[in-house]
Amino acid sequence: MSLLTDIYNASLEAHTALRPQVRETPCDRSHILSTLYGCDLFLKGEHLQHTGSFKFRGASNKIRKLSAEQKAQGVITASSGNHGQAMALAGAIAGVAVTVFASATASPQKLEAIRAYGATLTMIDKDALSVELEASETAARQGKIYVSPYNDPDVIAGQGTVGFELHEAGHTLDAVFVAVGGGGLISGIGAVMKQLSPATRVIGCWPTGSVAMYASLQAGKIVESEEHDTLSDGTAGGLEPGTVTFPLCQSVIDDCVLVSEAEIKAAMKVLARYERWMVEGAAGVAMAAFMQQAEQWRGKRVAVVLCGKNITLETFTGAVK
Repeated sequence: MSLLTDIYNASLEAHTALRPQVRETPCDRSHILSTLYGCDLFLKGEHLQHTGSFKFRGASNKIRKLSAEQKAQGVITASSGNHGQAMALAGAIAGVAVTVFASATASPQKLEAIRAYGATLTMIDKDALSVELEASETAARQGKIYVSPYNDPDVIAGQGTVGFELHEAGHTLDAVFVAVGGGGLISGIGAVMKQLSPATRVIGCWPTGSVAMYASLQAGKIVESEEHDTLSDGTAGGLEPGTVTFPLCQSVIDDCVLVSEAEIKAAMKVLARYERWMVEGAAGVAMAAFMQQAEQWRGKRVAVVLCGKNITLETFTGAVK
């Protein structure tokens, strides 16, 4: 079987097995935004998932798939935000000790949340990709499982359950907009949509300040790209060498959209004004990409995945003022 088929089948199994621990989030038509943009616009509310992002799906699936021995040893992961929180809670529910490696520059509020869910934090004064590599090397030395935020088929399969929910919502979608960092979410969603709704365009969305997967797709191989500060911290960072998400993204992404920081802020403001939702920058990226491309989707059915809400009040109000 192909990698794409493997992910689809694993996501299908996870779609049932993860209930009720993983919440089925709404995919509601926004009446006011549909009118504003002249299309049927559906918002997939992953910001309403446990821990405030889609990451709880992949984390829960990975913990579920561990052997009894692996669970007893505990796991190591790397994340300065959503994945770390998700692993911490999924581990706590299953009684699995989780150690999270995080960058020393990470948001104190996000680190506090990781601790609150019960994980042990190890701080590393390096960039995000270097932290991932050090966490992986430490896990190998200690004989523990390392759980990548994206470079793991079990994690990707968990994220793919979003695709089944999109399909089961009963809307024949012309397009789905998904923010891309390491590519785990769009790989999972894409693998499912290509099987169940191949006519649906899967659109990858990036902030111009952090385009690791986009640059690699353009180059036809994994390449380094210069990172800049972005409000979309959930998608920031480089790619692990040989990540499985690269060939998956090559297979499932139909179109690519880059958005500026100003566009991200404008999208977050639109969602706050019309939907009364405070979402994080990564969710703003997907919404901003749709807004940029809205004219070509007039009269169509489109979904935007709002991937998370983990943003401080100060950062949010500063962005939308």
